[in-house]
Amino acid sequence: MWFIFSLKVKELTSSKGKIIVPLSILLIIIVSVTTIICLARKEVTVVIDGEQQTVVTFKNSVEELFTQENIILDEKDKVDKALQDKIKNKDIIHIKKAVNVKVTADGTEQNIKTAEDTIEDMLKVEGISLNPEDKVFPDMNSTLYEGLQVKIVRVVKETITETVPIDFETVVKDDNNIAYGHNKIVQEGEKGEKQITFEVTYEDGVEVSKNVVNETIIKQPRNKIVARGTMSVLPVSRGGATVGYSRVFTARATAYYAVNGVGKTYTASGRKAVRDPAGFSTIAVDPSVIPYGTKLYVEGYGFAIAADTGTSIKGNKIDVFFNTYKEACNWGVRNVKVYVLK
Repeated sequence: MWFIFSLKVKELTSSKGKIIVPLSILLIIIVSVTTIICLARKEVTVVIDGEQQTVVTFKNSVEELFTQENIILDEKDKVDKALQDKIKNKDIIHIKKAVNVKVTADGTEQNIKTAEDTIEDMLKVEGISLNPEDKVFPDMNSTLYEGLQVKIVRVVKETITETVPIDFETVVKDDNNIAYGHNKIVQEGEKGEKQITFEVTYEDGVEVSKNVVNETIIKQPRNKIVARGTMSVLPVSRGGATVGYSRVFTARATAYYAVNGVGKTYTASGRKAVRDPAGFSTIAVDPSVIPYGTKLYVEGYGFAIAADTGTSIKGNKIDVFFNTYKEACNWGVRNVKVYVLK
């Protein structure tokens, strides 16, 4: 610059070296040159990822300034001015450097370089779409930083319907017509059917939950009904079969015999008096306690039928029949259990 000024001075002097231009013109030239220099000088603040530096430059564009300061930009870096923009004194230029982020989604990993602020912004810019149910870790509003790992879990929900059996119940009912300890199936059980609608959730193809949203019964089950015997049975069987009784009591038992001969002696009820160890023998009872025709089992005597009575047979007294006097004497008098058969 001083070289240019010296040339100007030479042009304004005579051949003998004397200045022939007024001093005022020289001053104007000096002021003009100084003004041009001042106008060309710029003080610019460059902010890179929040850290700022102030630089002095005579360059005209952002690109020229970056070249001067050796600021190298990646294609994903963000600058708030275009490289072709003219710069002015006191300008502030913001640069956001891109960071490396790893994104895992759909079974693959990809490394993404980005200068976006949040995960949500990055996914939008990179064209990575999300379904409404998808999950993102960390949160979508998380700030990006170098080395951040982002995981996208694909969530799919579907509705399925299944037909499943309904187990029947077993209902047990007491039955006094069946011997104690014995059961009888009155009705066989049958399973029912119902349709169940589930909402199944999958995360990256793996089922994580299965919730019932609706149930419809299409066939009612039929219960199994079992009759449980409660009838008391004799301590002896008849022809191999158990025999039930309705009640039992203790009686004083005497004996009588066929005084008119076997087959010729009749009872008060009109029956022929018999002693039949293989069947039912006739015995005398108090009809007000044991009605005629009642079938009995007399301990030590056998099966009998109430068919006779006597003046001394009152209350819990019985008189068992034998064919002969000797048999009646052998019986004598004893206390026995009398079972009233069903």
